[in-house]
Amino acid sequence: MLTVLVDYESGNLHSAEKAFQRMAQEVGGGNVIVSARTEDVARADRIVLPGDGAYPACRRALGAVDGMIEALEDAVLRRAIPFMGICVGMQMLATLGREYEDVAGLGWIGGEVRRITPGEPRFKVPHMGWNDLVIENLHPVLEGVETGSHAYFVHSYQFQVADAAHRLAYVDYAGPVTAIVARDTIIGTQFHPEKSQDTGLRMIANFLTWTP
Repeated sequence: MLTVLVDYESGNLHSAEKAFQRMAQEVGGGNVIVSARTEDVARADRIVLPGDGAYPACRRALGAVDGMIEALEDAVLRRAIPFMGICVGMQMLATLGREYEDVAGLGWIGGEVRRITPGEPRFKVPHMGWNDLVIENLHPVLEGVETGSHAYFVHSYQFQVADAAHRLAYVDYAGPVTAIVARDTIIGTQFHPEKSQDTGLRMIANFLTWTP
């Protein structure tokens, strides 16, 4: 069993790598590596796409890795390899991102990435810190995670899904803010599971043992 964290120079992957390696050891989830090689993506049994920073920069950086998008599409869309997107890695699943400019996403889950607009002025953007998940739809990766579980967020934009069935969870920030999306063998979290203590580690363990 091999889990590949895709490296496209989107930020420091050290904490994510350590969290996935720790949980892989605990649940017998095999090996975890960080790689920018399409050959590793092609042989992976699990794929994780992290992302930090602005959507346009991340999307262009991913597209600049020769053959990476094609390798991801072959693995995830054609061969149904389990996939997790984290933060901007989740946002890039959308059809379109509207951060600073309109930039096409991967289009794996319909919807757009738009700026968070809280319904009360005292709620500032970015949405930063701990918040409670509200679970809307069940999923194997959410086993042991329930409404009220805490997750850690740092973001100014959110994924607004076209189909409500693709939103598994949200948080209340003077209005609903998307926290988790999913479709088929694809799941994405707006929060950083590697920074979300028990909730995040549980989800990582579930992902590593998930058999769709």
